Amino acid sequence: MSTHVSHEDFKVTTMANHVVTAAMPLQDHLLPLSNLDLLLPPLDVNVFFCYKNDAIIDLKCDENNICSFKYKVSVLKKALAQALAYFYPFAGEVVENSSGEPEILCNNRGVVFVEAFAEVELCELDLYHPDQSIEGKLVPKKKDAVFSVQLKCGGIVVACAFDHRVADAYSANMFWVTWAEMATSLPISSTPNFRRSLISPNNPNDPLNNNNAINNNDSFFDELYLPISSIPKPSPNQPQDVDPLVTRVYLISKDQLMEIQTLCSQDFDIKVEGGSCKRKSSSKLQSFSAFLWQIIASHA
Repeated sequence: MSTHVSHEDFKVTTMANHVVTAAMPLQDHLLPLSNLDLLLPPLDVNVFFCYKNDAIIDLKCDENNICSFKYKVSVLKKALAQALAYFYPFAGEVVENSSGEPEILCNNRGVVFVEAFAEVELCELDLYHPDQSIEGKLVPKKKDAVFSVQLKCGGIVVACAFDHRVADAYSANMFWVTWAEMATSLPISSTPNFRRSLISPNNPNDPLNNNNAINNNDSFFDELYLPISSIPKPSPNQPQDVDPLVTRVYLISKDQLMEIQTLCSQDFDIKVEGGSCKRKSSSKLQSFSAFLWQIIASHA
């Protein structure tokens, strides 16, 4: 029986440190955030992927048919540069405009890519308590960074950190899928759209505005969203009564996920032409998210 270790019990040695930029950089420009993005506080998100030594990773090997850690890292870095050409905001940075509101500066600053070796085996990591076993060792402390860590057993951990204002979970998943497709020489399955005009607020008094569905001055919208500059800043001496965040990793089997998806889809009918109903299946992510929120709401 293996013994779980905390991050203080093993050493991680950095072997190389690079900055990966987009393979096809664009002209520097700013991307404004949507109203919903402005409601969120600054939050760094960490995600890590674990691969066993015998895991089948569909990467082309070198001319000697050897898929060493160094070669796998070179493939990941090249694929990352290609993926950043499509998801260029990931290679930028969050800055403040003249009103004090955050915006994304797409300047191809690049992503920090760190190669490291950890004196620990994958089976020794306590994944149920990642704050003690993963945080600060196998995931980046700095946002806009990527870790690729080889473990003592030959396994690999690939970890990413990004600003939640740059991408939500759905957009980040699109980026990771594209990165994996680039690494395995597959065509990309989805192309991102960063046209901010699609989410720009409409002016109901603008006679040239043909896309506005509500052509009246409803004070509800004025009260719902306020400029950040109009909100008083908290006092530095004000106590911050906030519970600390705790991270957990749970193992969900394929059968359990399929059962949740089946239960969720039973109440997900849509009407089609003629008034009849057609059953529409929810995705695994939608089903599990609904299940998770149901549990949280029941204990509120």
